[in-house]
Amino acid sequence: MSSVPDGKKLVRSPSGLRMVPENGAFNSPFSLDEPQWVPDKECSRCMQCDTKFDFIRRKHHCRRCGRCFCDKCCSKKVALPRMCFVDPVRQCAECGLVSQKEMEFYDKQLKVLLGGGTFVVTLGSSDRSETMTCRLSNNHRYLFFDGETHFEVELSRISSMQILTDGASPGENDIHTYTSLMDSHYVSEGGTSRASGMLLHYKPMGSQDAQQLRMEAADDKKVASLWLAAMHKAAKLLYEARDQ
Repeated sequence: MSSVPDGKKLVRSPSGLRMVPENGAFNSPFSLDEPQWVPDKECSRCMQCDTKFDFIRRKHHCRRCGRCFCDKCCSKKVALPRMCFVDPVRQCAECGLVSQKEMEFYDKQLKVLLGGGTFVVTLGSSDRSETMTCRLSNNHRYLFFDGETHFEVELSRISSMQILTDGASPGENDIHTYTSLMDSHYVSEGGTSRASGMLLHYKPMGSQDAQQLRMEAADDKKVASLWLAAMHKAAKLLYEARDQ
């Protein structure tokens, strides 16, 4: 499936121009759907400051949440790559702050994930490990593992993820799902602990049985640690997109 061409098309929605995959089934797992706008007839006042709309005070919809605001409360245009908008779009103050924080992921962490890192990879309970390069696919839907062999893990089929740090040993109670990973203390940028590995549980294509995959930083531990920290950021967006 990862070999399917990632053709894109330009579409116009009420919110603006969007560059989306030709086949909607191949959307990035980080992407969000456009919200339903609150109907004009149901919104007579700004949903932030309660100002009443009239001929002078016009109503505007936030492109991220779909709620209705006056110009003062929804005047800023902010980039929103998670909805594939070509240009910055109008957002309320709350959504604009969230979108600005997410831009760090697209500007920095995503590039790190695409660049890859080198890890010692162990599948299941096997005694055999292999040094492999792990990177995110260009369509953001797979983790590619390349060494003497090659295999892929689809992000949508990952059920749990644990980021390991130096000195931390995994246990049954230490598995971090996407939910708890958002507040995990296992990765702290600029902190004293450094990410040293990752433990994944996922379902291979065509199977309903979960398999374990363990990754430990190989020679270039700094690059591997940065890659793991970026994956930690990605997990938060994956969880949010699933929960939409």
